[in-house]
Amino acid sequence: MLFGKKKFRLAALITGGILACSMFTGCGGDTAGGGGSNAASGDSIVVGSNFELTGNHAQYGTNAAKGFKLAIKEANDAGGVNGKQIKIVEADSKSEAAESVNAATKLISDDNVVALVGPAVTANVIAESQVAADNKVAVIAPAATNPDVTVENGAVKPYIFRSCFIDPQQGDVMAEFAAKDLNAKTAVLYLDSSSDYSKSLGKVFREKFEAAGGSVAMEEAFLAKDQDFKAALTKIKTANADVIFVPAYYEEVGKIVKQARELGITATILGTDGWDDSKVVDIAGKDALNNTFFCTHYFEGDEDVQLFLKAYKAEYKEDPNVFAALGYDSGKMLVDAIQRGGTDSEKIRANIESIKDLKVGTGVITMDAATHNPIKGIVVIENKDGARSLRTKIAPQG
Repeated sequence: MLFGKKKFRLAALITGGILACSMFTGCGGDTAGGGGSNAASGDSIVVGSNFELTGNHAQYGTNAAKGFKLAIKEANDAGGVNGKQIKIVEADSKSEAAESVNAATKLISDDNVVALVGPAVTANVIAESQVAADNKVAVIAPAATNPDVTVENGAVKPYIFRSCFIDPQQGDVMAEFAAKDLNAKTAVLYLDSSSDYSKSLGKVFREKFEAAGGSVAMEEAFLAKDQDFKAALTKIKTANADVIFVPAYYEEVGKIVKQARELGITATILGTDGWDDSKVVDIAGKDALNNTFFCTHYFEGDEDVQLFLKAYKAEYKEDPNVFAALGYDSGKMLVDAIQRGGTDSEKIRANIESIKDLKVGTGVITMDAATHNPIKGIVVIENKDGARSLRTKIAPQG
C-alpha cells in the first residue's frame, strides 16, 4: 500500500518527538564487532537494521537480518572498514508498515545511522522510503521485489536500492519456462490475495503467458497463514490445466503442494523465490514436490556461492534460505559502498548506485543506476525426490 508524503512526514515528526527507545526490539541492538555509541563518535561506523523480527513476516525478516549480520561480521573480522568497526543497531518493524516508519525514524534521528538495510517485504520498505529520502539516508532492501520500491511514477527514488531482482523478471522467466520448456498451453493462478508480492507476480505471469500463446483457465486466491486449501484446490482440479502458478512463500506453498497431491492433482506446479527454503520439503513431503519448479537467485551447487554457504552454516549451524542470502548480499553492498567513499550519506548513495561486478553471496551483481535494481542472474530449480537440481540458468540482463 502506498502512503502520501504528508503522512510520512507527520509520522516521522511524531515518532521523533514522542516514541521511546523501549518501543523497539533490539534498541541499542546488536554490535557486530563494533565499538562506539554512535556514528559521530568516530570510533565506529553505525548502520541500521530495520527488519520484521516479530509479527506475520518475522520468519523472513529474522533470516534476512542474520545474513546481513554475517556480512558485517566478516568485514569487522577482516579489520573493519577504513580502519573502523561497523556497529549494527537493530529495530523491529513488527511486520507493519507504520512500525517500519517508526523504526526508520528512530534509527536515523536517535542512533545516527549512516545507512539502513531492510525491511524484508515490499510494503514495509515502501513505508519507510519517504523518511529515508527526507533525511538523505540510503536504504538497501534485500527482498522487496515489487518495482514500486525503487521507482515511483517513472522516476527512480534516489536513496532506495535493492539486492534482489524484481517481480517482472521472475514472472517473465516462469511464464517463458512454462510456455517454452514445458510446452504448457493452459495455466491456473493460485495467489495470496494478502500479498503484494504474490499479486504482482500473478499479473506479470498472466500477461507473459498469454502473450506466448497460453491461456489462463482460472484464478483462485488464499490468505497468508491459511491452513486448509482443499476447497480452492478442488475447483482448480476441474480446470485440468497444464501448470499451476503459485507465487507465494514457502510456509503456504508446502501446504498447498501437499494438499494438491492428496486431491490427485498431478499438474506441474510453478513458483518463485518465495519457495526457496529447505523447510518446504518438510512441509510438503518429498514425493509431493516432484514435478515442481521455481525460480530463485542462486543454486547451491554453483561454485560462486560456496564461500557464503559454508560461512553461514559455520556461523548459524544451519543452511541459509533465500532471505538470509539476500540479507548477506545487502551487507556486502553496503560494506563496498562505505569502503569506497566513507560515511558521508551522499557518497554512500552514489557508491551503491555505481556498484559494478561486485562479488556477493549469490554471485556477482552490477547496479542499474536508472532503476536501482541489481543486474544479476536467475536460476530455475527443479524439485525431485526431496533434492533440488538446476534446470536452467539465465545470464544477467542489462
